[in-house]
Amino acid sequence: MGYHNHHMEFAEIDNILIYDALMKELDPEYVKMQFQVAVISIGYKAATYFKKYPGRFISAHIADWSAVDKKEVPVGQGVVDWKEFFTELETGGLKNIFVEMGMATFKESATYLHSL
Repeated sequence: MGYHNHHMEFAEIDNILIYDALMKELDPEYVKMQFQVAVISIGYKAATYFKKYPGRFISAHIADWSAVDKKEVPVGQGVVDWKEFFTELETGGLKNIFVEMGMATFKESATYLHSL
């Protein structure tokens, strides 16, 4: 089974991040995670979680966000450190990456991703 996070898992209940509680409770043998990179818009980096929970991820949805107005921008033009992200894929256990964005940012994103 797989679990895809959204922003709500990065809230806290009783000073515990919901995402961390899920990672503790979900058996890694039965549940693999799909990381939503869009949570960078609220300050959480995918690479941090790939290192914190090695081997727990099967895939990721990638997108990039502007620093100022927190809007989607083409991959490579926002706040995500893509070199760090791609460096930590193996640590996280990822097998697939899905580009998740609107058509307005897709072409520039594809160009950037091919340049890496």
